[in-house]
Amino acid sequence: MKTLYLECSMGAAGDMLTSALLELISDREGFADRINSLGLPGVQVTYERAGSCGVFGTRTTVKIHGKEEHSRDANTHHHEHHHHDHDHHEHHHDHSHGHHHHHTTLEDVRNIISHLDIPEKVKNDAQAVYALIAEAESHAHDKPLDQIHFHEVGTLDAVADVVSVCLLMDILSPDRIIASPVCTGFGHVHCAHGVLPVPAPATAYILQGVPAYSGDIEAELCTPTGAALLKHFCTEFCTMPVMMTDAVGIGLGKKEFERLNCVRAFVGSTDESSEDVYELSCNLDDMTGEDIAYACTVLTQSGALDVFTVPVSMKKNRPGVMLTVLCKEQDRQKMAGAIFAHTTTIGIREHKCSRYTLHRKESTVTTVYGDVRVKISEGYGVKRIKPEHDDLERLARENGVTVAQIRKMI
Repeated sequence: MKTLYLECSMGAAGDMLTSALLELISDREGFADRINSLGLPGVQVTYERAGSCGVFGTRTTVKIHGKEEHSRDANTHHHEHHHHDHDHHEHHHDHSHGHHHHHTTLEDVRNIISHLDIPEKVKNDAQAVYALIAEAESHAHDKPLDQIHFHEVGTLDAVADVVSVCLLMDILSPDRIIASPVCTGFGHVHCAHGVLPVPAPATAYILQGVPAYSGDIEAELCTPTGAALLKHFCTEFCTMPVMMTDAVGIGLGKKEFERLNCVRAFVGSTDESSEDVYELSCNLDDMTGEDIAYACTVLTQSGALDVFTVPVSMKKNRPGVMLTVLCKEQDRQKMAGAIFAHTTTIGIREHKCSRYTLHRKESTVTTVYGDVRVKISEGYGVKRIKPEHDDLERLARENGVTVAQIRKMI
């Protein structure tokens, strides 16, 4: 199985992730030309070979109308919260310059991304990453999403980073994306609001549910953009698995520390194998079907691998339902708590199981009627392709044809 492992022992930022992934592809000049021809207003991206601590890697620079913005990411209009600079890891920004800052809304950002000449899947990934950033900003500043504004120059800079990473992920198309626990750094940073703790509030919000630690470097190591990209793409956060490495990419930050300031990306293959999961189950005979359905929805949204029910016969021959939840080891306590909270059970059984799975990924197929997402499952000599039924229904309604006709095209 093709596996991508991201080592984030010095945090993560959009430019560093871009640089690390860029080193894993063959046509780097072609990629640079593609990014610079997307039509982002005034944006010019360059990739240079650079060294730090005696190690060489790639460093990304984004300029807007010939100038490098030193405080990028999602910058809110009312708060002027400048998350990070391209040096990687400083908040301070001088507002003494005389030019006027323009700002854009989340809808403006979505519009920019939707009009770029990139595959539909890449657009969807970029939109999802920005949604994570905007949600974090909304929560941090207690503002509705439609009142969150981004500094225009910083937005174009961050959009270039986000789109670059999403496009590189699409080019690499790994079956499995894993990251190490994320080092955030510690201390405080200066911004227009005053002095904020590290990790910044938006970053801390995005990293909920992700293993993270402060480390021993007093600086902002993980930015909101970096956190959002990791949260969107990575399905696991753990130490590096046993893998046969084909290539290693080093993405350098511009700020120098005693320790090498980089993200490393390893691409290679991991063996098909079984994995251990936990099965939590309980019997229910005093809940309505509607309440059980809601409990299943909550458990699924909480990260369960699978949730299902089967009819059972209980005490005094009462008909009941056995609820079963499959989850990863680290989610056992969370799932048990959710089962107790949303069902009437007073006891839960737990079993450790091994399971074999096909490796799954999503792609997009273009038909004369429009794009359709397809789910691809393969492994153990088997390959299955299944179109997303919601897309089939939508295109069938829009074009006045049958679902079967569109499925046949695929």
